[in-house]
Amino acid sequence: MFLQIFFIFFILTAIWLSIKISIADFKRRIIPDAYLFPLMLIGLILISFYHFPTNIQDAVIGATAGYLLATCVGCAFDYYMRKHGDNITPPIGMGDIKLIGVGGLWLGATGLAYALIIACITGAIWARIRHQKYIPFAPFFLLGGFLSLIANHILL
Repeated sequence: MFLQIFFIFFILTAIWLSIKISIADFKRRIIPDAYLFPLMLIGLILISFYHFPTNIQDAVIGATAGYLLATCVGCAFDYYMRKHGDNITPPIGMGDIKLIGVGGLWLGATGLAYALIIACITGAIWARIRHQKYIPFAPFFLLGGFLSLIANHILL
């Protein structure tokens, strides 16, 4: 009973932190570390003690793949945009890179791939409808991560 209360507390705190990250990214186009690092810590606690949502090996592989993939994409975009314009903001920031790494920790490599696909598709639809050049990535990634988590644990 005591362990289930902590589990529910951790899940509700993670949901609250995800909402705060989404709001901050929508309003200020920044993902605060004050919300991101507790989300990572909660993921580590849940994986270590509750073996939820994935096992530790898949979490480490997912987090590493997420950080490396996002860093490579971010550096490539940054290099390309700086080469073709001197005062252009890069489309992916360090907060997005850290968020993708935390998403890899929570979801594992397979879940991260699903979350990124969902995030890119929904973000592209949002940008097309709103006629925006830059969109906040965190809300779409967190939506994709939530849907991936549901699909991996409820449907499969």
